[in-house]
Amino acid sequence: MTETPNPYIVDADTLTGEMRPIRKAVLALGSNLGERLSTLQGAVQAIADTPDLWVQAVSPVYETDGIGTPEGSDTFLNAVVVLDTALNAEMLLDRAHAIEDTYGRERSGTPNEPRTLDIDLIVLGETASQGDPILPHPRASERAFVLKPWHDVEPEAVLPGHGPIAGLLAAVSGQVVRRRDDLTLREE
Repeated sequence: MTETPNPYIVDADTLTGEMRPIRKAVLALGSNLGERLSTLQGAVQAIADTPDLWVQAVSPVYETDGIGTPEGSDTFLNAVVVLDTALNAEMLLDRAHAIEDTYGRERSGTPNEPRTLDIDLIVLGETASQGDPILPHPRASERAFVLKPWHDVEPEAVLPGHGPIAGLLAAVSGQVVRRRDDLTLREE
């Protein structure tokens, strides 16, 4: 794993005294089962309540059709959370999975199955990794439901290794994402 953290921003681990860089991370949230908006709001709250993680922005909510989901699947509500964190990729992903589990996420092994909550780690600073997790997220550059909400809160953002998200968004303009201004998520 290659990391290029800002060397001037560090956080001392309260137990070990170890200095850890604070980096920007982007999480993509999605839900197409149950009380979708309540689930997304609960996920935002759980993220905000995580030690060593500071929410900087929460995107507007979008409604999208699933990509590769089984026939008859409900539409997704999607959003993006931009945060600063001292957690490493594995710790951040473990926290995301714990939040998914709290909201009843089941993993049957069926690709793109409907889900109560999906949290994807899109980027963590300039980290590039082919391990677990792969960073940046391997399909983020192809997903309007990630790029559009991210662009709303960070129009100048760059997906490491792929370029500005504004340009990537133009390349996926055929994917339909419907902004739901009647639905909002609060930063808590």
